[in-house]
Amino acid sequence: MSGRYRLAQLDDYTALPRSKFFWHPPASISLEARASSNQIPGTWGFGLWNDPFGISVGLQGGSRKLPTLPNCAWFFIASLPNYLSIHDYVPGEGNLAGVFISPHIPGIFFAPALVLLPLFVIPPISRLFRKQAGRIVRQDAVQFSCNLEEWHEYRIEWQTSGVSFFLDDRKNFETFLSPEGPLGLVIWIDNQFAFWTPDGKIGMGMLKNPQPAWIELRDLLLLTT
Repeated sequence: MSGRYRLAQLDDYTALPRSKFFWHPPASISLEARASSNQIPGTWGFGLWNDPFGISVGLQGGSRKLPTLPNCAWFFIASLPNYLSIHDYVPGEGNLAGVFISPHIPGIFFAPALVLLPLFVIPPISRLFRKQAGRIVRQDAVQFSCNLEEWHEYRIEWQTSGVSFFLDDRKNFETFLSPEGPLGLVIWIDNQFAFWTPDGKIGMGMLKNPQPAWIELRDLLLLTT
């Protein structure tokens, strides 16, 4: 249903502060997955991240979290109109394997930026903010092709010197960028879209899917040494 957020997620960090997330390099995650369609409206994927957009106030035994900048290494499948890249040379939609690398900045410092959000609807100003964001947040990613309805093995190997992505035991992508840990495991499927395009257009919302959408997983393995 359009307008209602739908999410199914597995993770290992819900009640933890980011400083207590489990994963540091060297570490690897592997699993086999298939999806209900090659074109699921929204996003889905799996990998390691710092839950940068998570917000909580520490009630009911949880931990207090404020938004922060992203650090992640993941397989990320994003349908249109998603466009989740702040660098013009990095793809922002489709079947993606990639990383985001950001400095650790306390979330409290982002509060003053909220007053600037209305200016993001003005394309020249939005383009300027996007360019400045690209100077702070580093990113690297590639698109990959496969039939997502069939079983495939996905593997991420995270080292301090970079990250390697494997599809069906063949190296799909390698980058010398390595996210800042600690990170948490996340596996999800949702109906959300968000975009911040090179021409300064910005937006987000929920997509309608006329058919039930799902992902199926098996043989999940996480290792650290």
